[in-house]
Amino acid sequence: MTGNLLDKVEFLRGLCEAAYYKFAIVFLLLLFLSVMFTTELYMGHFASEISQKDETIQWVKFSLSGESYGIRVLKVQEIQRYSEISPIPGAPSYVLGIINLRGTVISVLNTRERFGLGEQAVTDDSRIVILEASNQIVGILVDSVAEVISIKASEVDVTPNIGNDETARFIDGVTNKDGELLILLDAEKILNEEEWKDLSNL
Repeated sequence: MTGNLLDKVEFLRGLCEAAYYKFAIVFLLLLFLSVMFTTELYMGHFASEISQKDETIQWVKFSLSGESYGIRVLKVQEIQRYSEISPIPGAPSYVLGIINLRGTVISVLNTRERFGLGEQAVTDDSRIVILEASNQIVGILVDSVAEVISIKASEVDVTPNIGNDETARFIDGVTNKDGELLILLDAEKILNEEEWKDLSNL
């Protein structure tokens, strides 16, 4: 009788040990899967962050006095051949005048005055780039428009040591594209807040 009881105890202990080992294996397996899943999520999020930080942005490339500039495609409404710009009496120096674009009167900014460049005669290559900035539609007169180019964020130096304090404020950054220095502009900062307000009242 005692022998049978011991056998049963040993049998139950064996079952318990087997169950314990099975539980331990299942627990370790679940822990491993949890770690793998968390790592995969983290790596995916990390890769996504890198991708977002290195987004590709398209820029319209144009020239002024032999220098190349870029302005974001999303800010550009259209590009017009040069047409006569009518001066506005009493307008500030940064306004060249106005043009009539399909019945809409648009102010054209004096880009050269903004960038501290000398005057230059209009040519057949001259263009008026129509922009939307600070909730207004304006034009900027440039020497020529070249193309639309794609630039990754990682290719842009956002702290360039170019220009003076006045011009540096509307520079978004610079990049070297195909061996050429390209100055990237922030359309919103071509004028300051007070100037945008004055422009809307012309």
